[in-house]
Amino acid sequence: MALEQRTLTVPALVVMIIAASAPLTAVAGGVTTNYAVTGMSSVPLSFLLIGAVLLIFSIGYTAMSRHIPNAGAFYAYVAEGLGRIAGVGAAMVALVSYNLMQIGIYGMFGFAASSFLNATFDTAMPWWVTALVAWAAVGFLGLNRVDFSVKVLGIIVAAEFLVVIVYNIMAFALAPQAPQPEAAFNLSDALAPGMGAVVAFTIAAFMGFESGTIYNEEVKDPQRTARRATMIAIIIIACFYAFSAFAVAVGEGADNVIAASAENGPDLLFVFFAAHAPTWFVDLSNILFITSLFAALLAFHNVIARYFYSMGRGGALPKFLAVTSRRTHAPIAGSLAQSLLGLIVIVAFAVASRGQEPMYIVFTMFTWMTNSAAFGLVLLMALTSFAVIGYFARHAANDSLITRVIAPLISGIALFYVFVQIIINFDILLGVEDPGVLGFVLQGIVIVPGLLGSLAAAVVRLGRRESQPASELSVS
Repeated sequence: MALEQRTLTVPALVVMIIAASAPLTAVAGGVTTNYAVTGMSSVPLSFLLIGAVLLIFSIGYTAMSRHIPNAGAFYAYVAEGLGRIAGVGAAMVALVSYNLMQIGIYGMFGFAASSFLNATFDTAMPWWVTALVAWAAVGFLGLNRVDFSVKVLGIIVAAEFLVVIVYNIMAFALAPQAPQPEAAFNLSDALAPGMGAVVAFTIAAFMGFESGTIYNEEVKDPQRTARRATMIAIIIIACFYAFSAFAVAVGEGADNVIAASAENGPDLLFVFFAAHAPTWFVDLSNILFITSLFAALLAFHNVIARYFYSMGRGGALPKFLAVTSRRTHAPIAGSLAQSLLGLIVIVAFAVASRGQEPMYIVFTMFTWMTNSAAFGLVLLMALTSFAVIGYFARHAANDSLITRVIAPLISGIALFYVFVQIIINFDILLGVEDPGVLGFVLQGIVIVPGLLGSLAAAVVRLGRRESQPASELSVS
C-alpha cells in the first residue's frame, strides 16, 4: 500500500520541519555551546548566513520535489541527478545520518528527563529508563497517522516558542549592559578565522529543515506545499534563532556571554530563569526542554520511517520495508525498523554507561552521534545541489536558470565549504582536544556505508550488462 495521500497542509508541514530543529533545545543547548566553544560574538550573524545559504539551496531542492515526489528526497534526487550508483550511496549515507541524529537525541533526552525527575522527586533513576519511555511513545506515534503526530508536535512547538519568547523579553528587560548589535551582527566576521567553527555548530540547529520534501507524497498540493513550507520554516528558524542568540548575549551582557556560556552550558537559560522567574516557571521550562527533545525524536523518526519505505520500494533495501499500515497508511515496517535500531543502541549505551558520571551519556551518545549525523547530512545537501544541476541538464523543464543552475551551484559551493569546516573542526564539535581514532571511526560510520552502497550498485549494474546481449548493451 502507499503512504496516506494528501492530508498535510503548509502549516502542518512547517510544524513538522520546525519540530525537528527543536527550538528550545537549539537555543538553550546549541547557541550557548556555540558561544562557549568558539569564543565568537557573531553567533547571531551565523544563523542569518546559514539561513541565506539554505534558502538558496531550497530553490533547487524544492523544485526537484515538484518533478520527483518521492519520500526518499536526498536518495531520489541524487539518483536522478547524478545516477543510480551515486543515489544508492547517498541513500545509505542519509539513512545512517538520520538514524544517528534521532538515536543520539535519546541520550540527551534520557539525561535531561532523569535529571529533572531525580531532582524533583529525590530518586536515582538512570537515564536509560526515561529514554526507553520516550522510545516506546515515539514508536507508538510513528505507527499512527502522520496528522496525529502533527497535532502532538504542534502543541510542543508552540510551547517551546513561548518559553524562548519569554526569555528574550526578560533578557532585554533585565540586560546588565546596553545591547551591542554591532558585535553580534558584524558582517566583517563572516570571513573571520573562527567563523568556520561557528557555522559548523550553527548548521546543526537547522537539521531537519530538508524533511519537508520527504512528505511530498502526503501533502495536499505536491507542486507548492513542500516548497512553501520549507522556505517559511527556514526563514522562521533563521530569524528566530538569530534574535534569540542575540538575546542570550544581551541577557548575560556582551562582555560576559562567552564566559557565562562556558560556565553554565545548556543550563544558562534555566539559571537565568531561576534568578528572575518563579520556581514553577523554571520547572515548566525544564519540562518543555524535555518535550522539545521528544518532538525532535518523533519528527526524525517519521523521516527515517519514510526513508526505509522509499528505499524498500525502490529496491535499495529489502522490499518488506515498503509495507504500510492498512489502517493508518503509516510506513509501518520502516517505523518498526527504526525503533529496533534505537532500542539496540539505547541498550548498548546503557551497558557502557554503567558506573559512569551522569554527563557521560551526553558527551558520548548524544555528542558523537548527532555531530556525525550533521557531517553526513551537510555532505548530502552539497551533493544534492549538484544533482539538481545534473537533473535539469538532462530533463526539459520550465524552471528558470536561477532554479536550474545558479542557485544550486552557489549553495553547492557554500555547503561544501561548511562540510570542510565540519571536518576541520570535528574535534571541537566532539568536545575533545584530539579525537584520534574516534574521529575517523565516527566519520567512517557515515561515509563507509555510502561507499559500500555505491560499490554494490556498480557491481549489480555491471552484472546486468554482462548478462545482456551485445545488441541490448548498445542502447542501455
